[in-house]
Amino acid sequence: MHRRQPFAAFLAADNNTSAYVVNPQTQQVWSASLSTLPTAVFMQLQSTNLEHQQVGNTLYIIGGYGYSTIAADHITHPRLTAIDVPGMITAIKNSQPVAPHVRSIVDNRMEVTGGYLGILNGTFLLAGGQRFVGRYNPQGPDFGPGFIQQYTNAIRRFTIEDDGTNLGFSNYEATVDTVNLHRRDYNLVAQVFPDGSQGYTIFSGVFQYGANLPWLNTIDVSATGYTVVPNFEQLLNQYHSAHLPAYSVADNRMSSVFFGGIGRYYFDANDQLIDDTNVPFVNTISRVERFADGSMEEMAIGEMPALLGSGAEFIPVPTVPMIGDNIIDLDALVGDTILAGHIVGGIQSTARNIFFINDGTQSDATTRVFRVLLVSESTTGVAAPSPARTALQASCASGELFITIDLPVAGMAEVELLDSSGRFVRRILKARVPSGAQRMRTDVRDLAPGAYLVKMRAGDMIETVRFVR
Repeated sequence: MHRRQPFAAFLAADNNTSAYVVNPQTQQVWSASLSTLPTAVFMQLQSTNLEHQQVGNTLYIIGGYGYSTIAADHITHPRLTAIDVPGMITAIKNSQPVAPHVRSIVDNRMEVTGGYLGILNGTFLLAGGQRFVGRYNPQGPDFGPGFIQQYTNAIRRFTIEDDGTNLGFSNYEATVDTVNLHRRDYNLVAQVFPDGSQGYTIFSGVFQYGANLPWLNTIDVSATGYTVVPNFEQLLNQYHSAHLPAYSVADNRMSSVFFGGIGRYYFDANDQLIDDTNVPFVNTISRVERFADGSMEEMAIGEMPALLGSGAEFIPVPTVPMIGDNIIDLDALVGDTILAGHIVGGIQSTARNIFFINDGTQSDATTRVFRVLLVSESTTGVAAPSPARTALQASCASGELFITIDLPVAGMAEVELLDSSGRFVRRILKARVPSGAQRMRTDVRDLAPGAYLVKMRAGDMIETVRFVR
C-alpha cells in the first residue's frame, strides 16, 4: 500500500519491472525484464491501476499511474499498448526478445488510471477512473509538492482499430455524469441481465464528494447507456479486487463473487457487521446475486486466508464454459468440483488499518497464486469419517506449515492455528472445500519456536493435530 508522505509514495524503486509466466499445474515460473522496451512503454508497464482487456490473443493495456523518467514526475500514461500474449509467453519462456510482441501508441484520451475497460459487441468501454499527475499528498493538491487530480466522470466508448501492425481509434464518444460516474478503483463485472442482454455492473468504488468514503450504490452499463440500480447498496468489498462472474440460464440468476480487498464494512469473529469509516483491508469473500425479477442480494460466503485481494485479478482457466466477457456458464459445468481459475497478485496487509502507520513494511505484493474451485451445493452436509480415516494432517518445515484436509464430501471447513494451550492465534481457512485431499501451505516464520495446534471444523467433525515450529 502506498505511503502517505509525498517523497515516499509510489516510489519508482519499488516498481515491478519484469513480466512473468506462471504454470500453476507444474508450479513453474519464468520471467523477463521489460527494460528492453521503448522507455515510455517500459514506464507504463510498471504503473499501477491501469486498465486492460484481452481480445483473442491480444491484451490491450490503457493508462496507469507511476513515475516517468521522461517527464521526471509521476504521471498518468496517455497510452494504448497491445501485447501478443502467446508470443510474449513463448519469448519469456525461451529467453527471447519481448519487444517484437509489444506495440504502443500515444493518445491523450487514454490518460486514465483506476478506471475499467470492458467490451460489448466489439465496442470498448472505458468507465470511470481519473487523471492524476504529480506525487500523492494527503494534504491536498495545493499543499507541498501539489498534484493534479481530474476524475473522468465518464464512460468512453470507442473501437480499437488493429490490423496486427498499426493501432488506432474510431467511433469515439464520451458520456459524462459528474454525479454517478465520479468513481475509481472499483470492480466492473460482466453481467447477464434478467432480460438476457449482456453488459456490466459498476460496483461501489471511491470517493464520495462529501467524504473519503466508498460509494455504496451500483450502476448497470448496457450497450447503449447506463442505469443507477435502485434499492441496492453494496456494503462489502468496495475497492478493486479479484472477482468472478457466473450465470445460471436455467435460474436466470447472475452471481458476482468478490475476493477480499478493501471495504468499509466487514463481519467480526462474532458475525457482527462492523462499519469502519477508515475503510480497512478485509478478508471477506462476498457474493452479489441478481435474480430473475431484477432484485439483488449481498451475502458474505467465506474468507480469504489473510488480508488479501486488493488489486488482485481472477484469471479463468480456458476450459471453463463461458458466456460473454468471461462469465462462467454454471449450467454447462460437469462434476461437483470445477477448477474455475486462479487469483494472482494484489496486496497482502498485516493489519486492517495501516494507512496512518504505514512505513512501507506493513504490506507487500503477494507472491502466492490461489486456485479457485467451484463446488456444487448438491450436498448439504459433511459426513463423519470412519474411525480409521484421518481428515486432517499437518507438518512444518523451513518455516512453512503444510496442511492436508481430506473430506468425504464437499462442505464448509474452518481451519485455525492455536498455541499449545489451545488459545487462538489466527484463522488459516474458512471456505467451502471439495471432497478429497486438499493441500495448502502457510508461512509461519513469524511464530516463536515451540509446539502449536491446527484445529479443523467441518460440519459435525472436529479434528486437531499438533506440530512443532
